[in-house]
Amino acid sequence: MQAFRFTNRTPFKSYFQPSSLPKIIARTYAMPNQSIPPLNDPSLFKQNVAYVNGEWIKAKSGKTFEAHDPSTGKLIGTCPEFDKADTDNAIAVAAAALPSFRQTTGRQRARMLHKWYQLMMDNQEDLARLITWENGKPLADAKGEVAYAASFFEWFAEEAPRVEGDTISPSIPGNRVFTVKEPVGVCGLITPWNFPAAMVTRKIGPALAAGCTVVAKSPGETPFTALAVAELAHRAGIPKGVVNIISALANTAEVGAALTSSPIVRKVSFTGSTGVGKLLMKQSADTLKKLSFELGGNAPFIVFDDADLDLAVAGAITSKFRSSGQTCVCANRIYIQKGIYDKFAAAFAEKVKGFKVGGGYDEGVTHGPLIHERAISKVDAHVRDAEKKGGKVVVGGHKMSHLGTNFFEPTVITGMTVDMQLSSEETFGPVAGLFPFETEKEVVDFANKAEVGLAGYFFSRDIHRIYRVAEALEVGMVGVNTGLISDPAAPFGGVKFSGFGREGSKYGIAEYQITKMVTLGGMGQPLQGS
Repeated sequence: MQAFRFTNRTPFKSYFQPSSLPKIIARTYAMPNQSIPPLNDPSLFKQNVAYVNGEWIKAKSGKTFEAHDPSTGKLIGTCPEFDKADTDNAIAVAAAALPSFRQTTGRQRARMLHKWYQLMMDNQEDLARLITWENGKPLADAKGEVAYAASFFEWFAEEAPRVEGDTISPSIPGNRVFTVKEPVGVCGLITPWNFPAAMVTRKIGPALAAGCTVVAKSPGETPFTALAVAELAHRAGIPKGVVNIISALANTAEVGAALTSSPIVRKVSFTGSTGVGKLLMKQSADTLKKLSFELGGNAPFIVFDDADLDLAVAGAITSKFRSSGQTCVCANRIYIQKGIYDKFAAAFAEKVKGFKVGGGYDEGVTHGPLIHERAISKVDAHVRDAEKKGGKVVVGGHKMSHLGTNFFEPTVITGMTVDMQLSSEETFGPVAGLFPFETEKEVVDFANKAEVGLAGYFFSRDIHRIYRVAEALEVGMVGVNTGLISDPAAPFGGVKFSGFGREGSKYGIAEYQITKMVTLGGMGQPLQGS
């Protein structure tokens, strides 16, 4: 998943002053080529500050970095460039808050999370506008992300009172054995830019439900959504020090190392690339932290000749082009059985021709920009490589420079072969390559050849095939006859180089807990008295 990176970019000086915030928003929204309406609540837009110990603070160095609108390239605002000292301070704050917070009951934590959920839904429009502004996705998609993000608070609010241990039948007469679930402690959370609200809440929700305190590093490309979510945490009455959200861009590596090397931080959860995940795991080794990593993907999407064709086309559209292909679970390799290949390709291409690409606030836009020019370069390289090796571009295939530097046409390529880059690399963009296949075994072998194993999809109406293929795919999640598998009730995570651990569902809270066993001896004595 190309969603998190280390960078040596030089930090920038402050551009705006916090005291002029309402004026800033009005002026910024009035910039040329900007069509962003003002926020209903301008105080949700936080600049030059991060959220630590229930307060809005600047970096000790005074340094800031800039975030830009991917649609226009224009400056959105600046955020604090935290360093190791700033991060260590946030960790210490979270540690100080832990003894009190871990003693709260599950029901008390549930009420906090539910209030935070309700505040997110009450401010759905403003949060969506912030997401579209800094991420670029169409406003309708951004609203959907806010609802999805808030649902993790709702789900884990319901899980918090149901954190229960077990009574175990002992092997030794006279002993009684039971287990209790306890919070793992201070958690370091590192989130990506592609879902700036949902990736934060998917980690914070279970951590708080379990009784942990957190230090969450927001993505450098999209910091403002996470800061708005922090403001809502403050309004929800989350105790000071329980939730701390920090920011960095040039110092991302330094902040990551501070979180992974600190003996105070007992758990790190990371969503991003496999390469960075390996580095963070090495850095965590000396302090033996509990880890959960959701890393790179290269999802196979298989359509068998007995599939419902219309359903398969719709599923492929949803899976491949959601957020312009910038999701870790989106279809990357689309395999179509030869008997229906031409028919599927024609129907699929026709749907893609109906897309409208543009700024996320523009009327009727279905797909926005990619996050930056590096993403555009990678997408373009994959298309050119496929063309060079015999692939045929039937829709799109080019940069959309007339819209801006970060726009690329939604693209469909037929005649794909396994020697093309797209077959082995995650594109993370709006390019759908259609690979033909003949047999069930052949396509499963193709699918499992990848070193990663996050999600996989297939369409079939044969119940026996459904079980065979679902069990044979080497992935952590399988979508059968659907292209959309994200659900707070369902465990999210991968195998192989896609990482380990699960987010969401009843399994997600376990990532933030330890199981303590208690044995009581001498309990088998006879009843007293005559």
